[in-house]
Amino acid sequence: MSKITKRSNTMEDSELVIKCLDDNSLAQEMLFNKYASKMLGVCMRYFNSNSEAEDALQDGFIKVFQNLNSFSGNGSLEGWIRRIIVNTSLDAIRKNKKLQLNTPIENVEFSLGNNNTILKSLEAEDLLKILETLPLGYKTVFNLYAIEGYSHKEIAEKLNININTSKSQLSRARKVLQNLVDKYNLK
Repeated sequence: MSKITKRSNTMEDSELVIKCLDDNSLAQEMLFNKYASKMLGVCMRYFNSNSEAEDALQDGFIKVFQNLNSFSGNGSLEGWIRRIIVNTSLDAIRKNKKLQLNTPIENVEFSLGNNNTILKSLEAEDLLKILETLPLGYKTVFNLYAIEGYSHKEIAEKLNININTSKSQLSRARKVLQNLVDKYNLK
């Protein structure tokens, strides 16, 4: 039995990366298994179907393994992988779908009032289920802004839209989410 198999639950990421770079297929499988389910959850926030999310996950991990030699070790491996998975998901969205992100913020009527805290108090799993119902453009901007922490400027650059469109999509996403919270009495 190999050294990797015996210590599969305790191997440090740095050791795992080194073994992956040596083309150790067992280490590559371990790296994938360690992060795949969490990264599939990231992909699911961007797609409405399991198959699209799984495709993005697969493509993302291909990029992870192709670029693993560029991982500097500064910061967490999980964070580095997450950035690749998010960018791969965005690439797939740009290639395969029209985001229809063309409504300027000036044309959006939006008001959460004092109920903004309702969305913050939802359990993560409940919020993810609700997010699945959003139109693609709303969901993408909401994920990037509220979950991934990107600014509107960064979102605009990533999606090749203007900043006001990003703000508009976030506002609309929040309004739809608020309506769903109200409709299903999730207060």
